[in-house]
Amino acid sequence: MTSKTRILFVCTANAARSQMAEGLLRTKYSDRYEVFSAGTRQAKVSTCAITVMQEIGIDISHHRSKTLAEFDGISFDIAVTLCDNAHAICPIVSGAKKTIHQGFADPHLIPGTDETILNGYRRVRDEIAAWIDGEFGPLPQK
Repeated sequence: MTSKTRILFVCTANAARSQMAEGLLRTKYSDRYEVFSAGTRQAKVSTCAITVMQEIGIDISHHRSKTLAEFDGISFDIAVTLCDNAHAICPIVSGAKKTIHQGFADPHLIPGTDETILNGYRRVRDEIAAWIDGEFGPLPQK
């Protein structure tokens, strides 16, 4: 049995983008990946992120915000920084064999009505989902 590839998603507060990425990759490809997320600082998981993930059948309401310090001494195959701020703070994530950067807009910064804000979260969720499918998706058929 081969071991799963360990992935750590990182963004500033571990509140939205990294939480959505963790939920998406775990739900779609848990047969191949062991998935975690953390932030450069701790916050609270965004209720908007929880809402838009529930819309596609993924429950992240039990997730909690974690900092990178919580993963000190733990090794990962790949760390992915999902925001420019996290990438600037830690361009190379300690404990990761490889760090890649794939930035997405911060949905928390979207102004407007509740519906406009939720639409922004949906857009970022869908962009992350498409990137995950392309980066970590189905293996080519033999």
